[in-house]
Parts: sequence; structure tokens; C-alpha cells
Amino acid sequence: MPAPIAPVDLSKSYRLINHGPTVLVSARHDGVDNVMAAAWCCALDFAPPKLTVVLDKATATRALVEQSGLFVIQVPTAAQLRLTHEVGTRSLTSDAHKLADSGVALLDFAGFDLPFVEGCAGWLACRLIPEPHNQQAYDLFIGEIVGAWSDTRVFRDGHWHFEDTDPALRSLHYVAGGHFYAIGEALEVRDESP
Repeated sequence: MPAPIAPVDLSKSYRLINHGPTVLVSARHDGVDNVMAAAWCCALDFAPPKLTVVLDKATATRALVEQSGLFVIQVPTAAQLRLTHEVGTRSLTSDAHKLADSGVALLDFAGFDLPFVEGCAGWLACRLIPEPHNQQAYDLFIGEIVGAWSDTRVFRDGHWHFEDTDPALRSLHYVAGGHFYAIGEALEVRDESP
């Protein structure tokens, strides 16, 4: 049975990445799709919602983003640990079957000609805001979020619900050398004023 997926209000879309997860970046151009993992992605602005992501010059995904002007940021789950590691260590340049070899299945969202990775907890469709100096000097890309969706088992009503769902749906956080953490226990500061 497919995951229950629903749109996320763009005003709350930054919350899909605000907790600092490792993300999957995907792009499509001229019939070529690719997906890569990225550890450095963060929210940038609210209205319109924007994000930043670091894409190394050596990646095939970066070239697709630069050529198409569009990309997707996805929040992979603990169940996608191997897939995330595989797309982060394999290159489309040397492995023409990278996506199939890594176990990537793609899905579509109406109105968006982009490769969305199936099985993620969240998806952000982005339009590239070209900043050539930042892209060349720092590998830093800015995207305006133009569509957002979530797996409602784990993100609904504008909030993550990791503590109430299957641990396989927790987000991943990359450290180094193939070492990840899944997000942990929820903590909350309560207002203690009288």
C-alpha cells in the first residue's frame, strides 16, 4: 500500500528540513534523471520560502540543476539508509544505471516534471534562484520552494510526529564515513510562567 501523501502549505514547508536532516537532491534535464545525497541543506526564508543546498562541482546532479533550473529536496527515512548511502557514493558519470543499482524508484506529483524519490518522508520542489558567484565560489545553491508534500504518517498539520510513528520513518543525519544517526527523542520547552 502506498504511503499517504498530502501537500504541505508552503508557509510551513521549511519545517520539512528545519531539523537538519540529510537530504536527497534530484534533478532532470533532457531525459536524464539523477539523485544524490547532501548533508548541507537548510531553510533560508519564509515568504516566498527558500532553501540553500551545497552541490559539489563534480556531481552530475549539479549539472542537471544548472541546466534545468529545477530540483527536488527530499527527506529520506531510516528505512532508506542504504539507498541514501548508495546515491551519495555512486556517480552517474561512472555508473549509467546508478538509480536502478541503488534501488531508487521515482514517483510523480501533478504539475511538476521532476524526479521525486519514492518512500521519503517529505519532498520540496524548487526553482533555482541563480547566484553564479555563490555557485562557483562556494558550491551554494538557492532554491525557491514551489511545491511541498509529506508522508502524513510522520509529518502532518505542519509538524513532525517522529515519536508517534514507526522508527523506520525517522529522518537520517549524516556524520561521516557511512555513519548516520536517526532523529531521536522529542524534547519540548514548556512555558512555565504563571
